[in-house]
Amino acid sequence: MNATTHYFVDESGDGVLFGTQGRVLLGQPEGRSHFMLGALQVPNPQSLAAELEALRQDLLKDPYFKNVESMQLARCKTALMFHAKDDVPEVRREVFKVLARADIRFYAVVRDMRFVLAYVQQRNARDAAYRYHPNELYDQTVARLFKDRLHSYETCQITYGTRGSTERTRAFHGALALARTRFEQRWNKAVTTEITLLPNNPRKDPCLQAVDYVLWALHRYYSRGEGRFIDMLWDKVGLIHAVDDKANAAYGTYYTKKKPLPELTGAAS
Repeated sequence: MNATTHYFVDESGDGVLFGTQGRVLLGQPEGRSHFMLGALQVPNPQSLAAELEALRQDLLKDPYFKNVESMQLARCKTALMFHAKDDVPEVRREVFKVLARADIRFYAVVRDMRFVLAYVQQRNARDAAYRYHPNELYDQTVARLFKDRLHSYETCQITYGTRGSTERTRAFHGALALARTRFEQRWNKAVTTEITLLPNNPRKDPCLQAVDYVLWALHRYYSRGEGRFIDMLWDKVGLIHAVDDKANAAYGTYYTKKKPLPELTGAAS
């Protein structure tokens, strides 16, 4: 058994299905088509963090960016941290270059919100008292993501972006306990890994900024059919579980380094 591993966790989307008065948000501007949870395994977090921070400082000193709005300290964006949604394309390319040569491995679970909505509606038809909450989807996805990730190490340190109250930390612990139980039941093998959870602010942790970038690349594939970003990092993919892609199996589809996403050929989409 290996000694220690480090995971950095982030999500894309919020799992929200309904607006005011039960209005379905799917198909509306504020609705999200997919919910994704990603974990970036980083053997040497200090090294990756130092490289990303050095890059950000170099870019801030570059006169090419001196008038770029997101690089201004008052805007509290790239001047403080990398965030794929806010960074300009030239910055994104430099970050992707760092990630492409880094020693990292990416795992993700992808949910299609159309199928989540269908499940909730079917559940409501059977049980009028049932009320969906986005935390339910989040916790289920955590359990899926870590089901086969916890047993190979003596200690596992999981850092995730802060989500508000301490109740979320307790819920995260519960979801990881479910992941542990599912593994033990499936393989009849006890998981003895010591798990440490570290909530943190992405501004303070460049490795959380790194997982944001990889998730952003995956989101572009699913939301816009734009594969060139995730393709650049594809050899860093350990496993992507598309839960609702059930054309060939009831459990969904697993994509790996050797089984890329459909039509992911390396060409820009």
